[in-house]
Amino acid sequence: MRAAALYSAAGSLLLTTLTTAPAGGAPGSTGVPSAAAERHGTAVAAARAEEEGIDFGTCAEEPEASDGMRCGTVTVPLDYARPDGKQIKLTVSRVEATHGDPHNSKRRVPRQGALVYNPGGPGASGMLFPLAGRLPQWRRVAAAYDLVGYAPRGVGRSAPLSCQEPRHFFKGPAQAPTYPSEPYKRERVAEAKAYARGCAERAGDALRHYTSLNNARDLDVLRAALGEDRLTFVGSSYGTYFGALYAALFPSHVRRMVFDSAVNPDPARVWYRNNLDQSVAFEDRWADFREWVARHDAVYGLGDTPEEVLLSYERARARLARRPAGGKVGPRQLQDAFLQAGYYDFYWPHRARALSAYLKGDPQPLVEQAAPVTEAAAEAENTRAVYTAVECNDAPWPTDFSVWDRDNTRLARVAPFETWDNAWTNLPCAYWPAPRREPLDVRTGPGEVPGTLIVAAERDAATPYTGALELRRRLSGAVLVTERDAGTHGVVGGRNACVNGYVEAYLLEGRLPARHAACAARAEPDTS
Repeated sequence: MRAAALYSAAGSLLLTTLTTAPAGGAPGSTGVPSAAAERHGTAVAAARAEEEGIDFGTCAEEPEASDGMRCGTVTVPLDYARPDGKQIKLTVSRVEATHGDPHNSKRRVPRQGALVYNPGGPGASGMLFPLAGRLPQWRRVAAAYDLVGYAPRGVGRSAPLSCQEPRHFFKGPAQAPTYPSEPYKRERVAEAKAYARGCAERAGDALRHYTSLNNARDLDVLRAALGEDRLTFVGSSYGTYFGALYAALFPSHVRRMVFDSAVNPDPARVWYRNNLDQSVAFEDRWADFREWVARHDAVYGLGDTPEEVLLSYERARARLARRPAGGKVGPRQLQDAFLQAGYYDFYWPHRARALSAYLKGDPQPLVEQAAPVTEAAAEAENTRAVYTAVECNDAPWPTDFSVWDRDNTRLARVAPFETWDNAWTNLPCAYWPAPRREPLDVRTGPGEVPGTLIVAAERDAATPYTGALELRRRLSGAVLVTERDAGTHGVVGGRNACVNGYVEAYLLEGRLPARHAACAARAEPDTS
């Protein structure tokens, strides 16, 4: 999946997926360990973690932490097939349940346990999630649950992964041709090969252990360290994928699970085809944005039809290719900034205003929104390294660039906005030096896990809606709540009271809709 929205200048969230070893496969030339050995190793690690617990203390490395948030670490094996081998530490954060009913100050709410959250990625950290309890839409949940966040393996201070020097990460200004030339393709192929080599050189043999399957195993060790017999979990975006893996691998350990903006877990689509699907969905979302801008032509002056808005955007691309704005923003930086508008519609007025100002002679708003933030380079480079390692390790990828060239050339004819940028992001997987795995066929049968809740926006581009339908089909007893005619990525805890009502009823009472439910979309952003 496209990582740009996570490691670009504004640093939005991202997504992705996973896979697992063939059942019963023994270590060999592929380097894939035995599934039985990994199951045993997980049980060993979980038993240790349950005994040791987590020693929560001050959050010295989290400057935004409040007095109520506490931090600690949980130890997990680097390789679950060798639970007595090298160990790594994952950072964990927690705010304890408040017990206070926000609607009745005299009523004490009983604690229901720990609620663990993952925001997606691969590569995103949930360390600040416990602070969400301050927000009105989370207060009822925060009264009943300890809110727990963590940094998955490779992220932040959790055995951090790096593939290149952070000072070389942001390359701006840079080109981003919609229909790349052959010399440009050769240049990007060389970059992808160099990046894959960098990952191997910096991580060594550890590189192969950054996988979605290991993220699911780490989640079970975290559950045990928190003293929970069963897991209550909210996963967003990529978090839905390894959350689904968790349900398939540890069904008896599931209490309640919310899947927010679900990745398609069909093994045939992980990961290469999922990325092609995503590019198609972003084309539709790009059209949504241009239609909105056109309706507000009196405000932005970018054109009163979507086609005219597109021409305005293309004029900006051409101008930036000749002379980057502020010496920092070229076509690639423009693309990354407007891709974020495909993820989150609250960016729409900001991006439209910046584009309008730039075309009228004022580049400053565009520079402020699209220029790389060099102070964030280390975090952004770490994010991309984890994203790349997990996706490349998780599944087979085409290893011949001619396949990528054929598929993306065809797709770009109908979905030009995101297709090639998405391809370049994932191209290191064509040259990946670590062993690949075959995706796990995620399925649960009737009664194997308690009912779970899936929430999805109908026009989400980062995780197309078909993924939510496929996940519902594969998880027995799962119920889907759809936000109609909406496309913001990440629905839970947002501005839609209808959606939040379903999530609260499930987490607080275990109550699911009787069948598929729908909520009207949130209001579109205003132009202010």
